[in-house]
This record gives sequence, C-alpha cells and structure tokens, in this order.
Amino acid sequence: MYQKHDLIIVLDFGAQYSLLIARRVRECNVYCEVLPYDTPLDELKARNPKGIILSGGPASVYEKGAPQAPAGIWESGIPLLGICYGMQLLARDMGGEVKGGKKREYGKAELEIDDESSIFAGLDGKMQCWMSHGDTVMTLPRGFSQLAHTATTKNASIGNPAKKIFGVQFHPEVVHTPKGLEIIKNFVYIICECKPTWTTANFVEESVNEIKAKIGKEKILCALSGGVDSTTVSALVSKAVGDQLTCMFIDQGFMRKNEARKINELFTNRFKINFVHIDASKRFFEKLKGVTDPEQKRKLIGTEFIRTFEEEAKKLGHMPFLAQGTLYPDVIESAVPGTTEGKAAKKIKTHHNVGGLPEDMEFKIVEPLRKLFKDEVRALGKEIGVPEEIVSRQPFPGPGLAIRIIGEVTPERVKILQEVDDIVVGEIKNAGLYKEIWQSFAVLLPIRTVGVMGDKRTYLNTVAIRAVTSKDAMTADWARLPYDLLETMSNRIVNEIPEVNRVVYDISSKPPSTIEWE
Repeated sequence: MYQKHDLIIVLDFGAQYSLLIARRVRECNVYCEVLPYDTPLDELKARNPKGIILSGGPASVYEKGAPQAPAGIWESGIPLLGICYGMQLLARDMGGEVKGGKKREYGKAELEIDDESSIFAGLDGKMQCWMSHGDTVMTLPRGFSQLAHTATTKNASIGNPAKKIFGVQFHPEVVHTPKGLEIIKNFVYIICECKPTWTTANFVEESVNEIKAKIGKEKILCALSGGVDSTTVSALVSKAVGDQLTCMFIDQGFMRKNEARKINELFTNRFKINFVHIDASKRFFEKLKGVTDPEQKRKLIGTEFIRTFEEEAKKLGHMPFLAQGTLYPDVIESAVPGTTEGKAAKKIKTHHNVGGLPEDMEFKIVEPLRKLFKDEVRALGKEIGVPEEIVSRQPFPGPGLAIRIIGEVTPERVKILQEVDDIVVGEIKNAGLYKEIWQSFAVLLPIRTVGVMGDKRTYLNTVAIRAVTSKDAMTADWARLPYDLLETMSNRIVNEIPEVNRVVYDISSKPPSTIEWE
C-alpha cells in the first residue's frame, strides 16, 4: 500500500528522536519509515526513496565501533539530510574533519542563517534551534559550504546543493526548534520533490481495499478494548468486511473503575457490530500470581490474551484472522528480533500485542495501524466516524492497571488503584485539562509509609500521580498541574481510600523515564 506514495527513509543511528523525525515528515503528508543505519544500499534503493534522513545518535564518528552509513550512500544520487551525528558522519566520510569541540552545546541556541536558499528557503535572519552535541565539523568536504552558524558552532549547517546533500548540527524535529518543520518541509518538498499524498482519506481507501483482499470471505475477530486504537481498527475492518467481523472485549480484570460496564453499553447500544464480552479476570489473576517483573507481566498478559481469544473464537466458528490496534511506536519500542523495526531499535519494553504474542498462536494477525502514530490514528478515527468521546480518549495500556501496580497484581491491589485512578482522572476532567494532557493516571507503589490519621499511627500504601504532555508518546514532559488541583486529588485520595496515606507526584520526562512505570 505504502509504495503508492513518495517515501522518505530515516536511518536510525541510535537517536532518541528518530521516530520523531518520521512523524515530522508525515506531518508534511509524505510517507516516512525508520530503518536501521546499516540497511544495505541495495535494499534502500529497492524501496525507491525520494530522500534519506540520517538521524542523530550518542556515538562519536571517530570512536572505535561507531555506527557507519551504508557503503555507497554518499554517491547514490539520493538526496540526503544528516542531523547531528548524521551530519558529522557525512562530513567526515566525504573528506571533512570532525573533532571534539572545545565547547559543548546543549539546549537552546540562536541560529544565524548564512544561506537563505535550499533547506532554509523562506527563513531569514535568526531562529531558535535545539543543540545536543559535543563534536563539531571543523573543516568542510570539497563542494560544501556553510549554511548557518551559532555563537559556538561555525558549521551549524552545511550543504552541497549540486549533490542534494545537506547537514544540520541541531535538531529540527523537536519542538524546541520552532521553525524546524519548515526546514524538513524544504528538504522533503524542494530538495526531494515529494508530493503530499499521504492523507487520511487515501489511507482509509487503501486500507479497506487491502483488508478486503487479505480477508476474502473468511471471518475475522477484533481484539477490542474500548480505546481509540482498537475501536478505530474495528471501525476500519467493519467498513471493509462488514458482518464478517466479530469484536471481542476480554475483561482481564485490570480495567479502570466501571470500564467493562461502559464498554458493554457503548458497543451494544451505539455500534452496529457483532460484539462479545468475555469476563476472563479469574484466569488472568491466576496467571500473574506471584509475578513482579514488568517484562514477564507484559508477556504473560499478551500470551493469555491470545489463548483466551483462541478458545472463545472456536465457540463462534472458524475465525482464522485476528485484528488488533498495534501502532508504530509499539513496534519500535518492543524491538522484536527478526523484524526490520526490531533491528532498528533497542528494546525499551515489550508491548503485549507485539513482543508478548506467542509464537505458536493459531491466528493470522491483521494490523492496519501498524505504521501509524497516535495522532494519525485519531485523525483516521474521525474520518471513519468513531465517536469523539473515544477519539479524544487518553491512551490506556493493553495490560491495563497491571503495569500501573508495581509488584504483584492482586484483586485487592487492583481495587485500590481503580478507586485512586477514578479520582485522578475525574479531577483532571473537572479542571478542564483532560484533552490538553496526553495521559493522566495513578500508580500503586510497593511502598508503605508511616502516617498519622485521627491522632493514630498508620502504615499504609503510597500512590503516585503521573500526568504528561506529549504529541506522539515518543517524547513527553511532565505536566505542570496547578497546585490546588494536586492538593484536591491528594486530599480526596487520602480521605476516601482507607488503604492509602501518602500521595507523590512524578516529575520525570521521557526520556529518561517512560510514561508508564512498567
């Protein structure tokens, strides 16, 4: 499906922002994929990219064992843009010199543009940019010229327009470079001559045709959780194959307060689809008894989901296909061995619907959203009529509250967290902040602390409140919630939930933390 559109490839050299680069290119309505840095040139050419972006990375180009670009890429004739490490690599490989800078440059910097053509077309004078480097391009390769500089870095951007090869030492993909998207647009539209055909409407049409061709006359089961991803998948598959689809909601016991009831009501009354609800909480609790390791939790839950689907599907007749709402960040973060995405990234955590799937499962998996980011899924949902209350929902992990309970998952601990979480989300909504915040939730910690209530000593549970702002979940910042809101949540939690006597607020960003605690 995707080869009908112009393609930009991002080669990942270990940067924390590689997926963010891809997302920025997609904002230009141009399709983009992330591949590992050592993808052979023949394989790259076979995909017929209109351009390649070389990401940043933590290494130094002169270090032993530092990642290298594919052989022959500089002479390939494909337009190239090197970012940070990518720029240093192209400068060194093409005859320039890279050295450790006398002054390192981290954070915001003022960029002065020296050449207002090519990648800086339409931008003049000065602009803010985000730097994160210790090494510097000291001398330029033959045919290259300086395009921009900062007070610390003379060659903050370089280029050889004749060869359509450019480099920027800063990061145009992050929000801290406000005009960074304009630079990416210039590379994509002007240098690579891409056409903006990667649109939601086109995706719907192509996905429907692809699903029809894959499913044929067979029946398909959809793993439904009630969140935006699985609901959008169910709507998309329903649009393609109609009554051949059955949506199954498996309540694993780790849902939020009253969530199962709400999902039942919504999909029974609002949607004209075949809907089945399975209460499998007992078997999931049994499976997780004594388990404390987060990766083991995720894998056990993923496996048990599939086993439950397999058993229940047999009761409905022959159903060879299973649709699920896997997204691009899920695939990258899970880094499953043997896959292209797995080669491109280091595993952060196993998403239950990716790395947690058993190898011997009986289903053929259908994942129409596998190459999409969350904001693209929301746009897709709106396009095909998914209700606003679902499209605008904050993300909720497939393993549910099980990965928001640090330590063993028991019915008693789930009940505590359900009550706490209900207060946190409810107060966020009361404050009118629900849509502004990417995710807001509570975490039950394996920590008891001393407190005093009614002049009596207590020794009870600690909970953490987590709220973050983000656009794509690949990077996130902790939300600066008003103190009075935090106070209200804390007071309600301690007063209304007798098992808790302490509330803390998580002020960690991603990276270095992840959004979820497990």
